[in-house]
Amino acid sequence: MGLDLTDYLPIVIFFAIATALGAGFLIAAWVVAPKSPDKEKVSAYECGFNAFDDARMKFDVRFYLVSILFIIFDLEVAFLFPWALSLKHLAPEVAQFTFWSMMAFLGVLTVGFVYEWKKGALEWE
Repeated sequence: MGLDLTDYLPIVIFFAIATALGAGFLIAAWVVAPKSPDKEKVSAYECGFNAFDDARMKFDVRFYLVSILFIIFDLEVAFLFPWALSLKHLAPEVAQFTFWSMMAFLGVLTVGFVYEWKKGALEWE
């Protein structure tokens, strides 16, 4: 009844492959990529405005809207993985309730996504 470490071997292999691929891609990009930085390439672009300007300047709210939408749908996927893995281990009547509860959750998120799409929140000018 002791701990069998061979059960964790697939996880270790997965992390080893992921680490090797990540390192390989980083090294390949460093070797192959052109190295000619200019003012545009090294400028801040994530927030849409320079970080050291006046704090009272006007800015576009769409940057924050896109980030909030990303977080919402990213969390949706984060909830789907454990739900999908645990669904097959539940009793049939509990699994059916759990399935339809998740479908309701996905339905609400889909309605919200369609609403945002129709309102033009995902359009970029």
